[in-house]
Amino acid sequence: MRYGLGVPTGTEGLMYAVPYADIDQAVELAVHAERTGFESVWGNDHITTQKYVRDGFETPPRYYDPFAYFSYVAAVTSRVRLATAIMVLPFRNPVVAAKQVATLDHLSHGRAVLGVGIGAYREEFQAMAPGVPLHRGEHAEEAIAGLRLLFTERRASYEGKWVKFDDVESYPKPVQAPLPILSGGNSPGSRSRAARLADGWLPACLSPAEAASGLGLIRDEAEQHGRELTGDFEVALQVCVSVAPTREEAWRRFESSQLFHHLVSLSRTTLKDQGVDDLISRNLIGTPQDIAEQVAAHEEAGVNTMAALLFAADSVDETKDMMAQFGTEVIAR
Repeated sequence: MRYGLGVPTGTEGLMYAVPYADIDQAVELAVHAERTGFESVWGNDHITTQKYVRDGFETPPRYYDPFAYFSYVAAVTSRVRLATAIMVLPFRNPVVAAKQVATLDHLSHGRAVLGVGIGAYREEFQAMAPGVPLHRGEHAEEAIAGLRLLFTERRASYEGKWVKFDDVESYPKPVQAPLPILSGGNSPGSRSRAARLADGWLPACLSPAEAASGLGLIRDEAEQHGRELTGDFEVALQVCVSVAPTREEAWRRFESSQLFHHLVSLSRTTLKDQGVDDLISRNLIGTPQDIAEQVAAHEEAGVNTMAALLFAADSVDETKDMMAQFGTEVIAR
């Protein structure tokens, strides 16, 4: 099992309160992750403030561009993979995104991972492109296919309904061949794109049984399209962490956190097929022994990365303390 930290490129007002981390603190968390045994760091992607965040906080959150952030982190780390969780495909022209990702892969000497998806909040795309019609699922299909061509072909062209480019010679190519693309999301569309187009699946807040079921559906669809998913296929589950000496304390800490309120908000969109009553089975909540057992159950279900872990903490210092405890008592096992 590999473990990844969710870094605060776009977490204020969502997973954490406002304020949470300035840019120096955001970088320090990535460095601290490498020191404490985390294998990867995962940054999300937001452009403008969501309505419910504006309603909840007087001060606007700070959303950092994940590629600029990871380019800096690449210079101050040497081991951790640098992953988007997720890059919102409608935000960027695929030709521009391919250049950003390839550059990051060179700066990090082959540590870039591209988690992609349609975005949890449609309102963000509507704010940056008012009145522009877009079927985000269809666009994702075309954008992933276009990125593959740009990563591999000397001269790439693509003609789709939503994505079009002609005779683009995009160099240098990524260091990694292939550069891993993970399909982010819990929806049937995300699973289908993982089965047919991607190198992995990046869901969130699933129980071991739900993860096993989803992975089974992905394998079945992959076989129908002539793909055999090998051990290199990454199943990177995004979950929250609340670790404490007792289960009761761990749950109280989680329920009082901004993380809990964020998951409740997502129950209307990204996590709309899930309830909020059983979040304890879909996250890592409990004593270190409880969490070790939960991780083992996920591994048995086919998860090979506990990705973008978010800690039920109110400050960066508290987060770092929890990370150190998690590294010593869970990762070290």
